[in-house]
Amino acid sequence: MSINGSRRDFLCNSALGFGGLAASTILPAASVNPFAAKPKHFESKGKSVIFLFMHGGPSHLDTFDPKPLLNKLHGQPVPPSFGSADFQFTQVDKAPLMATPRVFKKRGQSGIEISDLFENLAAHADDLAVVRSCYHDGFTHVTGQTWMNTGWGRIGRPSVGSWVVYGLGNESENLPAFVVMLDGGIKAGSPAYASGFLPAMYQGTVLRSDGPPILNINRPAEISENQQRHMFETLRHLNEQHREQRAADTELAARMASYELAFKMQMSVPEVADLSKETEATRKLYGIGEAQTNEFGTQCLMARRLVEKGVRFVQLYSGGKKGAEVGWDGHNECDQNHAFMANKVDRPIAGLLTDLKSRGLLDSTVVLWGGDFGRTPFTDGAAGGGGNRNGRDHNPYGFTVWMAGGGIKGGKVIGATDDIGMRATQDKVSMHDLHATLLSLLGLEHTKLTFPFQGREFRLTDVGGQNNFYRRLIQG
Repeated sequence: MSINGSRRDFLCNSALGFGGLAASTILPAASVNPFAAKPKHFESKGKSVIFLFMHGGPSHLDTFDPKPLLNKLHGQPVPPSFGSADFQFTQVDKAPLMATPRVFKKRGQSGIEISDLFENLAAHADDLAVVRSCYHDGFTHVTGQTWMNTGWGRIGRPSVGSWVVYGLGNESENLPAFVVMLDGGIKAGSPAYASGFLPAMYQGTVLRSDGPPILNINRPAEISENQQRHMFETLRHLNEQHREQRAADTELAARMASYELAFKMQMSVPEVADLSKETEATRKLYGIGEAQTNEFGTQCLMARRLVEKGVRFVQLYSGGKKGAEVGWDGHNECDQNHAFMANKVDRPIAGLLTDLKSRGLLDSTVVLWGGDFGRTPFTDGAAGGGGNRNGRDHNPYGFTVWMAGGGIKGGKVIGATDDIGMRATQDKVSMHDLHATLLSLLGLEHTKLTFPFQGREFRLTDVGGQNNFYRRLIQG
C-alpha cells in the first residue's frame, strides 16, 4: 500500500476523515446543548433580529425614496443619460417614466421623508436608519430573495438566520433559535431559510400563526409525559451509540438535538403562541382582531414574544403567494397593490416598534425591513408594446431597506439612488455589505464567522462585504 493510501485509510478510520474532524469541532456531545449561547467577537447592543420581509419587492419610489424629477418627467422616455440595464419584462427605451401618486412628508425631528403608505410607521422616523442605496443583480424573485436571504444569487448557501444562530447560538433552551412565519408560500422556497452546508440544526423552524403553531406539536392524549420522557431517553441512548461511529453525520446530530428541543417545545411553543394573556391594549396596538391587520399583527406580536424569551432570529414574511394575492409584486396597478399590502403591515410594524421600545427590547433587537428588490421608475413591459402603464417592473439596481434597534441611532438616511431611482449611486450597499453590517450590530466580525466546506472557509459575505456604514448607524 502506498504512503498516500495509508494516510487516506488512517483518516477514513479516524472519525471518518476530514469531515469527521471538522464536525467534531462544531458538534458537541448530545448531552451538551448545541444551541447554547456563544461569545460575541466584540461587544454590541444587538442580541437578536426580527427580519420583516416584504415578499414580491416593494417600490422604494412609492415608500421611502422620493424623486421630484421623476414626477416632473412623468410619461416621458427615460433620458439616455441614465443609461440602460436588463430588467425582467421591460426594455428601458420602450417604457415611459411613471410618477408616484403617493405623498411624501418630512417625518419626526429628523425630517426623513416617508410616503403616506406608512403613516403609522412614520411616527417612528427618528428610530429608523433608511438605507436608500442597496443593490444586487438578481431581477427575478428567486434570485432576489436568495441574494437578500443568503448573500448569494443561487440556491444552496446558508441563510442569514442560520449564520447568526451558528455564530451566536440561542438564549432559549425551550424554543427554536431561528423561527420563520410565512404568509403563504415564497417563490425561493425553503432554501431562503435553510442551513445550506451548515449543520442541519441551524435551519429555520416554521411557526404558524393559524391553528397549531407547529404541526404535530401536541403529545398524543394516550401517552403521559413520563412515558414520553422514558421513550425519548431510550431513543437518545440508541442514537448516541449509532452516532459514535458516524461523527460526520450532521443530519443525525441535528435530529437528536431536535428531539430534545421538540420535547421542551410541547410546553413552550403553545405558551408563546397563546396571545390571550396579552392585554387588550397590546392586541389593539398591533391591529389584532381587525380584518386587514390581524394576520400580520399576530405575527409581529409573536415575534416580540419570541425575542423576549431569547429566540435569536425571527423572520416574518408579508405577501407570500397565497390564493389570488401576489404580495408586493406590483406589475399591475402598483399603487393599488401597495396600498392594499401597506394597509396590512403598517400598523402592526409600528406597533412592534412601539412595544419593543416600551419594554426595553428595541435596544437589543435589530429590526430589518426589506424585500426582494425595488421597482422601476418606468412602467412595466410585461403586457408588450407600451406595457402596463400603472405597474412597475422589478429593479435590483437600486432599492431601500430600513433598520432600527440594536444600538442604531435612528433618524438618518444612508446612500441615494439617481434622480429617477433606477440605480444606487451614493454610498452603494451590496448584499454582502448589508449582511456584514447586520452581523456587526450583533457583535460578529463577518470575516471571522466562517465554516469549512469543499476545501475552503466559507462565510455569509463570501469574499466581499464591508461593514462600511456600521459606525454611522450607531453614532448619533
